[in-house]
Amino acid sequence: MNEPNGTQDWVEDVKAEVSGMAKEGMNHPSTKPVLTGAAVGALAGAVLPVVSWPLGLLAGAGYMLYTRIKK
Repeated sequence: MNEPNGTQDWVEDVKAEVSGMAKEGMNHPSTKPVLTGAAVGALAGAVLPVVSWPLGLLAGAGYMLYTRIKK
């Protein structure tokens, strides 16, 4: 959704995507990539000394959600 000044309304896009994932579950096209990103992030967080697995999980899921919305 583009606003008049050319910026994208990310909040509405994220809200719509997460709502769709919650309603459709595994049938939603974004669910599997976001869960995969969360798993990869959690593994990376467990391996890296500075990052914990919950932070990695959130970062991985957030990145994949961002890439899905950006399309």
